[in-house]
Amino acid sequence: MTVTDRFLNYVSFDTQSDENSGQTPSTAKQMLLAQALKAECEAMGLTEISLDDNAYLMATLPATTDEPLPVIGFIAHLDTSPDTSGANVKPRIISNYDGKDILLNAENKIMLSPAVFPELLNHIGEDLIVTDGTTLLGADDKAGIAEIMTAVKYLLDHPEIKHGKVRIAFNPDEEIGMGAAKFDVKQFGCDWAYTIDGGEVGELEYENFNAASAKVKITGLNVHPGYAKNKMLNANLIAMQFAAMLPPQERPEHTAGYEGFFHLTGISGTVDAAELSYIVRDHDAGAFNRRLQQLQDITDYLNTRYPNVIRLEIKQQYRNMREMVEPCKHIVERAEKAMQQADITPLVRPIRGGTDGAQLSFKGLPCPNIFAGGLNFHGRYEFIPVQSMEKATQVIINIIRK
Repeated sequence: MTVTDRFLNYVSFDTQSDENSGQTPSTAKQMLLAQALKAECEAMGLTEISLDDNAYLMATLPATTDEPLPVIGFIAHLDTSPDTSGANVKPRIISNYDGKDILLNAENKIMLSPAVFPELLNHIGEDLIVTDGTTLLGADDKAGIAEIMTAVKYLLDHPEIKHGKVRIAFNPDEEIGMGAAKFDVKQFGCDWAYTIDGGEVGELEYENFNAASAKVKITGLNVHPGYAKNKMLNANLIAMQFAAMLPPQERPEHTAGYEGFFHLTGISGTVDAAELSYIVRDHDAGAFNRRLQQLQDITDYLNTRYPNVIRLEIKQQYRNMREMVEPCKHIVERAEKAMQQADITPLVRPIRGGTDGAQLSFKGLPCPNIFAGGLNFHGRYEFIPVQSMEKATQVIINIIRK
């Protein structure tokens, strides 16, 4: 079975997670894929296979040498983004892509065009797996699962390749920030690991944002507008004031690289009550803390103008894994070498986001992130080149081999 065969099978499972569930896994359908993967691990002949009630699946590729080698892990997540439906995915392969527009859906006139997505032009001549324009594809992160499983099967079929013990794990709920929450690092038992959850070929990441979410809750005072003078406090207008006091140039649409941001993700309100939802991101810990203080300072200022009407709630989400990975930089260098052996130029750059590896690194499992090959994640324009999945599979094999 090829990596493409596996991928096309896995995307037939709807595994969309739900941030409002409060359960693990957040959706029961993630367990269906975990159970299928467990059966596949058993059929392949892997050992130490375990699947817990929270849909965390782990298995072992036994060592082929008695030498004392490190135990290396590979991790991918089961769920797809809540942003776009993952039900009834209809993938299609565009063979030998010619660089032109791709009609995804004639009925709805949905087009995947290099005029909008110029990264398509980097894959002329390759075989692209696309959606039908009504769902996401699920390359994030079913491509990672397929690549890990294909690499492991290859090594099972080639016992002459010497390697140490390898552990693999597939977890739920990465897309809602809970993938590492119930991940048992001790049970996994690895010296270090890699998440296979990046994008374009060559991506290798061991820096990510420090991250928090913030809710600004505003209590207004509603009075009949005909008699509101010196009485009404319009929560909507106070919310607008709050948003306007944050620097407009520090929004996601104006930032790149190491630049952080405030991102307004939701707004709702009436005269009586309004709420702003933000995510706050910065690679630098000091700058990140200053951003959180800025939110508090705006809250304090407006509460002097409108006494005690604003309540700020901040929730820490994850931290920059760099401080945990840099002391063992050899694991990054090993991945770089594995890419070079596959004729790939490593693209080492910071993640403008986060991965399960960030949280796992702070739980004692250093865990950089490696490309899975997909692009335009979380939406109907998602695609992945077959050749990128094959490259990722080769990189995993190269990392594992002695």
